Amino acid sequence: MLPLTHWPAEQRRRITGVFTDIDDTLTTEGAITPDALQALADLKAAGLVVLPITGRHIGWCVPLMDGGSSVPWPADAMVAENGALALVPTTNGPHTSSKRRQLSRLYQQDAETRTAHQARMEQVAAQVLAKVPGALRARDTGGRETDLAFDYNEYTHLPPETVQQILAILQGAGMYTTVSSIHIHGCFDDYNKWLGARWIVRELYGRDLTQELDRWVFVGDSGNDQPMFQHFTHSVGVANIRRFEAALTHRPRYITASERGGGFAEVAQALLQVSRRPS
Repeated sequence: MLPLTHWPAEQRRRITGVFTDIDDTLTTEGAITPDALQALADLKAAGLVVLPITGRHIGWCVPLMDGGSSVPWPADAMVAENGALALVPTTNGPHTSSKRRQLSRLYQQDAETRTAHQARMEQVAAQVLAKVPGALRARDTGGRETDLAFDYNEYTHLPPETVQQILAILQGAGMYTTVSSIHIHGCFDDYNKWLGARWIVRELYGRDLTQELDRWVFVGDSGNDQPMFQHFTHSVGVANIRRFEAALTHRPRYITASERGGGFAEVAQALLQVSRRPS
């Protein structure tokens, strides 16, 4: 991983869109840092596409996007549950305290498939909770629709061997698994952030992300960001990715000096400080 300062200005000048992880990339202990929120707004104001993509569940994402938590995040869409579904604003009009921004939901799965998978996931969850001492499901108030998540580093802290026990049960049940900085995920379809990124660019803009990777950058911090690090031409890890470095097969090309939201703000500044050419 090279210092972010090694990212050539000519390459930065061509960037028109930013994908970013949320937990421990934009946030610290679950809340976005002011510098990261301002960085999102500055990128949007400069005309870049901004697309957060997270393993968090869709219900957790709604107040961030509709303004229920304070004001809507300045993002063109938010992709949730490791790429399986997304929230898209139906209007970009001004937000007021009396009226939240309206959102639509886009899914990769049809309703019948989601219902069937939810029933199977409940069976697997019961198996994990019965067999693994200390296992806890993620606090999914507001609804998780397409995958199963267990907390290992948010409200509880599980040792690596316990994480591996949970992964073994999920995989034994035929689930695809990923591990974020806080949660262990399992789902019955092969969803990951890379596939979700390709899907949302196709859905929103009718374009093939693989044909324009020189125009995008991804910023992340943990294991479930590896598909993005693997495929993106331009990828950046915030400094706290160092704690996962030894376990990563695919690492980002660049790394920031600061952790979490401060690191994301560095990326935004690196993009905004170069003069921009028309696409």
